[in-house]
Amino acid sequence: MTSTTTTGDGTAQARGHQRTDAALSPPDRLPVAGLLALAMAAFITVLTEALPAGLLPQMSADLGVSESLVGQLVTLYAIGTLVTAIPLTAATQGWRRRPLLLVAIGGFAIVNTVTAVSTHYVLTLGARFFAGIFAGLLWALVAGYAGRMVPEHLKGRAMALVMVGIPLALSLGIPVGTFLGTAVGWRVAFAIMSVLTVILIGWVLVAVPDFPGQAADRRLSIGGVFMLPGIRPVLFVTLVFVLAHNVLYTYIAPFIVPAGLAAKIDVILLIFGLSALASIWITGVLIDRFLRELVLASTALFAVAAIALGLGGGSPAVIYAAIGLWGLAYGGVATLFQTASAKTAGEAADVAQSMIVTVWNIAIAGGGLAGGVLLDTLGAAAFPWTLVLLLIPTFAVAWRARDHGFPAVARR
Repeated sequence: MTSTTTTGDGTAQARGHQRTDAALSPPDRLPVAGLLALAMAAFITVLTEALPAGLLPQMSADLGVSESLVGQLVTLYAIGTLVTAIPLTAATQGWRRRPLLLVAIGGFAIVNTVTAVSTHYVLTLGARFFAGIFAGLLWALVAGYAGRMVPEHLKGRAMALVMVGIPLALSLGIPVGTFLGTAVGWRVAFAIMSVLTVILIGWVLVAVPDFPGQAADRRLSIGGVFMLPGIRPVLFVTLVFVLAHNVLYTYIAPFIVPAGLAAKIDVILLIFGLSALASIWITGVLIDRFLRELVLASTALFAVAAIALGLGGGSPAVIYAAIGLWGLAYGGVATLFQTASAKTAGEAADVAQSMIVTVWNIAIAGGGLAGGVLLDTLGAAAFPWTLVLLLIPTFAVAWRARDHGFPAVARR
């Protein structure tokens, strides 16, 4: 509401509560508290997705189903994200952003609470499907949200800060959640996530600004967003890069057996995780000036790591070094690809992000499927050379997307 008074010379002046959409004038600095709230949302999303994998025996015994059926809780989550992210994001373009963000976050509080109290496998399975739906909506929102909270020259750094929630969930949240689930029960672990989500809702209300939805006459259709210059190269690079990653990551355990490292899988994953964290830090520092160069460097570095694994996969020293290079190549790509998508799509960033979410999940599923076929037919030794074959066109498409998608930035 805005009230007005009239001065003696007849000039109307506004007073009272003024409309303050932060989109009109983002601060020329990082709004750290708000961005960390979005990072916390990413943390909870990843933790909700992956935690059942660490609690298979406990959940299997309690729900009275096999561990393979419990594994389908992760599958249903991914399916929920895959089939709803694009249409749901397109349908909510006109909603104000913070209420929509709170719906997505609040959904996690509900589904994790249902998971914590459910004694029926089918009910738990349904909760996981809806968790995937809320995840797809949230992932589509956070990139555009972070971008609207800062001026153009800080968008990349803002995205990097938000995306730090992902490696923290993988390297800290899941081990702690698994420990708690083993020590005091898996239901307690999911209940704690619900409590954290309720706390996050209050955090968002205090620290995250609201933004208007997109006016009806300015919305683009899904097809219209897909045809924007640069969107298709970004989607292609995302799909094939993440596909290559998941071919190897999903089956890293059988790949390292010939080198005698089967008992060192925890060390391998630790090296990858630490390198990925370093990559995120590097990306955050450089992305606003060198996004294109970072995408090309990440792709090339991943290819070098794959070639090293192909030529020296029987040597533990080569594997350790190559895994470190791989982590450096992969750690920042979520930030890079989502930032490129958001900048390319402009006001249609949320719909474009939903496409990124969709192709990312396709790549995860495709990597598991393709890697399994390769393992059964050609053996694990074929993985590195498959990666190289995938990364060559990835690099070529990113290189050609010089004007739109991964543009070169003029620097003084």
